[in-house]
Amino acid sequence: MGQFFGGGGQQFPGGGSTGGQFPGGGFPGGGFPGGPGGPGGPGQSPGFPGGGQPTGAPTTPPPSFTPEQPQFQTKAIDPGGIRGCLFRFTYIWLRRDSFWFFPTFVGRNSIAGFRWSGFRWVYFGIDLDRIESFQCY
Repeated sequence: MGQFFGGGGQQFPGGGSTGGQFPGGGFPGGGFPGGPGGPGGPGQSPGFPGGGQPTGAPTTPPPSFTPEQPQFQTKAIDPGGIRGCLFRFTYIWLRRDSFWFFPTFVGRNSIAGFRWSGFRWVYFGIDLDRIESFQCY
């Protein structure tokens, strides 16, 4: 069988081998796009120019209380206002949902980070215009 695959190590067309790479040599830069070793370097996402900020999920659960929704609500959430909640536990209220969130990125129209599922953090993104109110701690 070694003769069929070209001798010692099994080779795929395009130069890749079964030694942990994809046929054709894998992704440029090694690993998966956006992962460690991909664009932005280890532990940095391509969406965070300049890097240097922590982008991983929190290592602890969120606070054990559920805050009350503020009485006043703005018509639109300003990216500058919610930017102060980066890398802080934040409670988010949508029209029919609410949850603990740990934002790691705020764009002009959207926010991304980690949403608490009840037992673990899950990566999540949402448009700012879907958020009714928020409170960071």
